[in-house]
Amino acid sequence: MANLYYFIRDALNTATAGGKKYHLWMGMLTFVMLIGAYGYWIQLKEGLHVTGMNDHVSWGLYISNFTFLVGLAAAAVMLVMPAYILKDIDFDKAVLIGEGVAVAALIMCLAFVTADLGSPHRFWHLIPGIGYFNFPSSLLAWDVIVLNGYLILNLSIPFYILFYHYRDKLPQKKLYLPFVYLSVFWAVGIHMVTAFLLAGLPSRPFWNTSLLGPRFLASAFAAGPAFMILLLQFIRTNSQYKIRDETVAKLAMITTVAAQINLIMLGSELFKEFYRHTHHGLSAYYLFFGLEGHNALRPWIWTSITMNIIATTILTIHPLRRNSKWLNPMCLMLFVAIWIEKGFGLIIPGFIPSPLGEIVEYHPSWIELSVTLGIWAMGLFILTILIRVAIYIELGKIRSPKLSST
Repeated sequence: MANLYYFIRDALNTATAGGKKYHLWMGMLTFVMLIGAYGYWIQLKEGLHVTGMNDHVSWGLYISNFTFLVGLAAAAVMLVMPAYILKDIDFDKAVLIGEGVAVAALIMCLAFVTADLGSPHRFWHLIPGIGYFNFPSSLLAWDVIVLNGYLILNLSIPFYILFYHYRDKLPQKKLYLPFVYLSVFWAVGIHMVTAFLLAGLPSRPFWNTSLLGPRFLASAFAAGPAFMILLLQFIRTNSQYKIRDETVAKLAMITTVAAQINLIMLGSELFKEFYRHTHHGLSAYYLFFGLEGHNALRPWIWTSITMNIIATTILTIHPLRRNSKWLNPMCLMLFVAIWIEKGFGLIIPGFIPSPLGEIVEYHPSWIELSVTLGIWAMGLFILTILIRVAIYIELGKIRSPKLSST
């Protein structure tokens, strides 16, 4: 117990100490979180009518970000599997960073779902034994299980490893490796279940496709590693923590292949929707070309596709992908493109037109924007703390005081 106390104490000290740039960064994130908290307070007081959502478009910016972040969390498997299971030493220094990204993304997922509920006290309906959990018939119940289970796995495995390193001991693989194997399958599960939530709604033909699950995985394994490349590049530039060039190169290859597969699947979807124009393709027609003078989403999706094609094309060219001057901006471009694609290009058009043929466009309110930015700031705040503590332990800068007394 004493070691645990020292571990928590030193972790808190590390998280709250730093230079001017660190405190400026954390202060800026705190400011954005406070703005988001103010917007959420207004939403709690006034109700969801202060958002841009309505009876026709009942999922907006919150669920769009939730869908994207589930993929970001699942993409941590791209570091976990090579490092722990395939024993690829090029990934051993980056795997804890990937699990930190997964934890921060999952916390943001739960925060966006909470914001979308309108009243957080409604969560009791999803608690087994208290509410009506409706398991296993409800896909929402499955989503609650896989998200919280994956969060527990990605918290407990790094905690165990870091706690042993803090005490200058080697963690026992037989104790944590089975959970690593489980997390690999669980990572795929969280994104597939989320895709099934959408694909299982027959009244929404835009989502009702068997290709939705594989597309979710392809886009996740493109955007997730792209974000991790940017993060790893920043870490090795601004700290003593060494990330191998081979790690970044392999992640860049994973990103490129996943982005190529995602584009192929997008082409298949477009062929299905537009080769034979039917009533079931109206949502896709509205998204790409507008419908009856309504075209709010058209600039978003064409911007996303253009950025997607440019980034994928440049990443496919080996000399350019190996050059950080091209790799970093293309990873950022791909990340933003997929964020648009899985938000404004997926969630919103599924509601337009309605099953009765009505067209009601969606425009997020400043309340939604402030809450969304606040949740993203909270995620980055948590991610910064997790990475800072992990790096300090891995570099040996903080160790248990009991080591000096033995």
